[in-house]
Amino acid sequence: MIHSNQEAFMSRQVIIVSSSPRKNGNSVILAEQAAAGARAAGAKVEIIDLANLTLAPCNGCEACQSATSVDCVIDDDLTSLMPRIRRADALLLAGPVYWFTFAAQTKMFIDRVFFALHGPEGHALKGRPLGLLMTYGDTDPYTSGAVNALRSFQDMCRFIDAPVAGFVYGSGTEAGDIQKQPALLKQAYELGERLGT
Repeated sequence: MIHSNQEAFMSRQVIIVSSSPRKNGNSVILAEQAAAGARAAGAKVEIIDLANLTLAPCNGCEACQSATSVDCVIDDDLTSLMPRIRRADALLLAGPVYWFTFAAQTKMFIDRVFFALHGPEGHALKGRPLGLLMTYGDTDPYTSGAVNALRSFQDMCRFIDAPVAGFVYGSGTEAGDIQKQPALLKQAYELGERLGT
């Protein structure tokens, strides 16, 4: 009789959070490339499109930090996502840079999820790889504000003790501009592969 370790045959769960308000935005294209890479590596991928969800901002009540509360007390579309995010093996944030940092949709997600998942025993995503995909209108990551978002992401990962799997960023103002940058598409695909293995 052959015994097998069930966990050895389970696929990694990768969640990609897309925060672009544009249906075919440049960060969406990068997210799709990363998803393809993760799937090619054998992972199960879920893409969460924040533009299609109703989310409220964090109200600072700190109920999620009490010993009796589970996740966030705000009842909106994020409620059903929290358990899946908690179980994810890897998380990838994808979105545009607006006004020199994360777009509001990304920031709202970070404020709600990353605070709620931080409990007395550490963060639920501690030790799990996190990645970042960003697009911006300027040609320079410094003057566009992409570097500000990247530094915030690195600080966030350091705070929750999660390794940075990588980040991909590039310039693209009009929807689809990123398609003209095959090297960037390849980088997004490869980041997905890393998260999926």
